[in-house]
Amino acid sequence: MTLSAEDKKNLSNIRITKAYEFLEDAKANHREERYKTSINRSYYAILHAVRSILILEGMNPETHEGVITMLSLKFIKTGLLPLEIIKNFKILIARRTDVDYGDFDTIDASESQDSLKISTDAIKIIEKVRKKMQESL
Repeated sequence: MTLSAEDKKNLSNIRITKAYEFLEDAKANHREERYKTSINRSYYAILHAVRSILILEGMNPETHEGVITMLSLKFIKTGLLPLEIIKNFKILIARRTDVDYGDFDTIDASESQDSLKISTDAIKIIEKVRKKMQESL
């Protein structure tokens, strides 16, 4: 199924809104010293932000790895987004995997805070690109 430009914009808006909601959840969990959950939410915030720009290109990967691959091909390699975005995205996916599936991992406030910073900074950059893309649709 092919999406119209308006459908892509609407879906992009829904996804970026979700990204900001997850980011707020990550902040709240950090304040409550629920660091594992904060890291999880930080990761999902950046994931939804990335998905908000991928859909504008007509891409809707079904896996986390697919999102990383498409992000790299369409936005990093083309110079639309800095390489730092993919590196930090991979840091967050590794942390999220550790906290969600690891049995013995301990997470402290500094890792949670760093994850929040990574996610916040990435979303700001992605949002600028997203707005430019929406204008050109």
